[in-house]
Amino acid sequence: MRWRLGVLACAAAVALAGCGGGDDDKAPASDEAETRYVQPGAPGEPSKTVSADEVAELESVKHTPADVEFMRGMIHHHAQALVMTNLVRARSASRDIPLLARRMEISQESEIEVMERWLKARDVEPPDDEDHLHDHGGGGSLMPGMVSSRKLAELSDADGRAFDRRFLRYMVRHHRGALTMVRELRADDGGVEPEIDAFARHVEADQGIEIARMRELRAVLERRPLRSAPRRARPSRAAAEEATRFAFAGGKPRICVIVTPSG
Repeated sequence: MRWRLGVLACAAAVALAGCGGGDDDKAPASDEAETRYVQPGAPGEPSKTVSADEVAELESVKHTPADVEFMRGMIHHHAQALVMTNLVRARSASRDIPLLARRMEISQESEIEVMERWLKARDVEPPDDEDHLHDHGGGGSLMPGMVSSRKLAELSDADGRAFDRRFLRYMVRHHRGALTMVRELRADDGGVEPEIDAFARHVEADQGIEIARMRELRAVLERRPLRSAPRRARPSRAAAEEATRFAFAGGKPRICVIVTPSG
């Protein structure tokens, strides 16, 4: 023990001798020294160090038409996800899926607000009722991962475990479509502006986490023995179709459930 203490004491003395010189021993500060910043890499890619000049250059980057198209399309994409999550409470036989659906609602409602603010700050109007009267939101074709009206009707008609299976399958596809939209944004040279770049990275991370969770729930669902589920009040087919039709940016899809006495 005394030998170890002696070694440590010597090492400390050497360190102090090397660091404790007078003013004459101090190296002059370099005029070329500059602050360096770390820029996070995309998922699966390493971070990189950039200079203050490069940061200033990034901050001066303006948004592109591809950025606007991405944000408007993602608002419509999120609105359809909210239509599907609103079906869960009245139809699911699972304890875990309603919790997951509620998390999605909170996350995607918040992201819709972020996207609307981003568009308005750049003098672009977010999608309105007319843009959302059809599955394609006025764009002419389904975006990646979007569910057709027929499949939404099938989901609305399902119940119990059949609903849970269908919901997880459709929602995994829906989330993977959002990841495809991010890739297409970058392929179109978009997503460079710092704010939209940060948002796209958030979408990738959040949707990836939820995809992994839904795959876990699907595996559990297949292993779990079939049990009767409690009966819940549920909207009619007509109410679900009406909610799907009028789901649009600017808030949670409007779904009104009216429960009447039986008999």
